[in-house]
Amino acid sequence: MNGSAAVIGLEDRVGTRNYAPIDVVLQRGSGEWLYDIEGRRYLDLMSAYSAVSHGHCHPRLVAALTAQAGRLAIVSRAFRTPQLGPFLERVVQLTGMDRALPANGGVESVEAALKAARRWGYRVKGIAADQANIVVARGNFHGRTTAVVGFSSDDDYRADFGPFAPGFRHFDFGDIDTLRAAIDAQTCAVLFEPIQGEAGILVPPDGFLRAARRLCDERRVLLLLDEIQSGLGRTGRWFAYQHEDIRPDGVVLGKALGGGLLPVSCFAATHEVMDLFDPGSHGSTFGGNPLAAAVGLEALQVLEDEGLVERSATLGRHMLERLHAVRAGLRRPLIREVRGRGLWAGVDLDPALVRARAVVERMVERGVLSKETHGTVIRFAPPLVIAPEALDWGIDVFAGVLREFDAA
Repeated sequence: MNGSAAVIGLEDRVGTRNYAPIDVVLQRGSGEWLYDIEGRRYLDLMSAYSAVSHGHCHPRLVAALTAQAGRLAIVSRAFRTPQLGPFLERVVQLTGMDRALPANGGVESVEAALKAARRWGYRVKGIAADQANIVVARGNFHGRTTAVVGFSSDDDYRADFGPFAPGFRHFDFGDIDTLRAAIDAQTCAVLFEPIQGEAGILVPPDGFLRAARRLCDERRVLLLLDEIQSGLGRTGRWFAYQHEDIRPDGVVLGKALGGGLLPVSCFAATHEVMDLFDPGSHGSTFGGNPLAAAVGLEALQVLEDEGLVERSATLGRHMLERLHAVRAGLRRPLIREVRGRGLWAGVDLDPALVRARAVVERMVERGVLSKETHGTVIRFAPPLVIAPEALDWGIDVFAGVLREFDAA
């Protein structure tokens, strides 16, 4: 197939239009750089929503993948393999949990967390059958299964997909008073992202996680955190909950766990939660396969060996300082807010003055890839391996684009 136009035309003709991608056709990548089908180079400031935190085609991860694929890839969980135990052991060591349950895409592990919470509610807390509820945050994004979109507060995710499963209550993200009001005697768990990603990189007020932990303890409710995007170094700590030195009862991991090569996720939790699962109560043909386990273990080891968590903290401070400076240097208030933590930031634009999609498209023309969310926020989530000079160049391009709109 020759050229971007032919690739785009074929995809548009036979593919379902559930995405509106930027029309750049990417063919290969290395580290923080991507190359399109015509050979043009682009700086990746998205890293596939944190799935490519290690950079594209990290040589150690590619080696782990190909070595394991050449020996054994899939046997199902009907049998045991040498790869799964060490992988899960490393997950529980890092999270401070007791057991881990592997899966594929992140939403599968969210579903496992929902099932575990309900079973705990009935068997441990003593909630009456089929009466348990789970409290979730408004603005949440935990995936796109029907159960999960059913408790989304975004109408675009829910439209015409009902009826939805009952048993969910909402609170305002970062607001401990609305969380307290949402919990009742039938609440078995509170589930939220410690930083909301898809909502626009929303960081809760300092102390909110500690307050939520205390409240869950007081009400005898599980605290479950979705660290699919925020975990594994993205915020400058291994997990975002470590910024407030708390321990949840369960944590969901994904995206970067697959090293940018394949989908890998886990739900890790305490004995009290995980020991309620028994054979037949939950499963996945591909979850925990030896290929995924080998890559997942190596992905965790690379993060440690290369100091990528610490790198995220250092470069993240620099990135946020630079983005604040971009805002201060504009003549008009195109930027309403800059927020983030580590190598993860959202720049919220005023839609009355500039469209986020237009900014993204002009950045692509200049060789920088990012993505808007909710029509107003530009996301910055580069691979944790990004070189400082590459990061600065990408921000320079962003600043130049905004200056063009500022002068218009």
